[in-house]
Amino acid sequence: MVPPPKPADERARLAALRGLGLLDSEAEERFDRITRLARRVLRVPIALVSLVDADRQWFKSRQGLDACQTSREVSFCGHAILDDEPLVIPDARRDVRFRDNPLVTADPDIRFYAGCPIKANGHKVGTLCVIDRVPRSPGAEDLDLLRDLAHMVEENLTALDLATTDELTGLSNQRGFGLLADNALNACRRAGQQATVAVFDLDGFKPINDRWGHAEGDRALKTFSLSLLRVFRESDVVGRLGGDEFGVFLSGTRDGQLPVCIDRLNDHLTEACVREARPYRIEYSIGSFGCRPDAGTTVARMLARADAAMYEHKAARGGLAVRDPDTTVDRLLERRGGDVAAIAASIWGYD
Repeated sequence: MVPPPKPADERARLAALRGLGLLDSEAEERFDRITRLARRVLRVPIALVSLVDADRQWFKSRQGLDACQTSREVSFCGHAILDDEPLVIPDARRDVRFRDNPLVTADPDIRFYAGCPIKANGHKVGTLCVIDRVPRSPGAEDLDLLRDLAHMVEENLTALDLATTDELTGLSNQRGFGLLADNALNACRRAGQQATVAVFDLDGFKPINDRWGHAEGDRALKTFSLSLLRVFRESDVVGRLGGDEFGVFLSGTRDGQLPVCIDRLNDHLTEACVREARPYRIEYSIGSFGCRPDAGTTVARMLARADAAMYEHKAARGGLAVRDPDTTVDRLLERRGGDVAAIAASIWGYD
């Protein structure tokens, strides 16, 4: 068996894949419809939309196969993403790369494989593939059909990316942030790691718009977005939640980690404003909430706790009058769609 090598753009490829927020997500009809069609028109028992992660291939859609993932080391799709053209294996038992592969020698007993790479943001993130348990030699028309169906998958990925990305900053929008943070929270839960959500709200943003115009306001939002991306880790989820409010989900956090990031963020913002000779400072209020997630923890609840803490911080700095913290939590949870009864009296710090 020959394990698939890593492509030259592996780091950017993985970033593009994880930016979709699809890994470990629920089945979706828009992808299942394509694999059902592939299985029918190409007359095969198995059709998959396979996403090639760092150490595994995970099936966003699967027809005719019970497993939801395999290791990348034994994957056929790991080889398929190395080229732009479909990878065709007429008989895996006669191919030196696969003849002793456990997917060939045991269930699902792969003999024929054809996989067409699918791209997202210019990087090959997986394949649409079809599999049979008997050898086959597909014709040109079959491969054209496979390419057309793979293009349909790509169109759905593009639509998903547009629906989850903030146009101005390029960050995830509120929907995209929720999808990515949900995946990260599940990973923290499985690993028993602490997770933290931080919410940022720019102070004095309206005066920037009023005095220097909306174009300058947009410029300030972009600067703040870039600063967040440079300060936080690539594994952290950064998003624009709306207006001048931003969120960061941090996985595997330790006590004292967030304050260090905030110090770096302040330095970065100060340097940017001085370097660009801006006539104003970019300042913000922040709230955070961290915990070791259990089955009842949700991103919505964590956001609500961090949001409420941010409003308390803003009030303490004279940026907002808050009469009753409980009322603030009620209003924020209603906006986030959370459960008011689940929010404890303390709204700052760690559980």
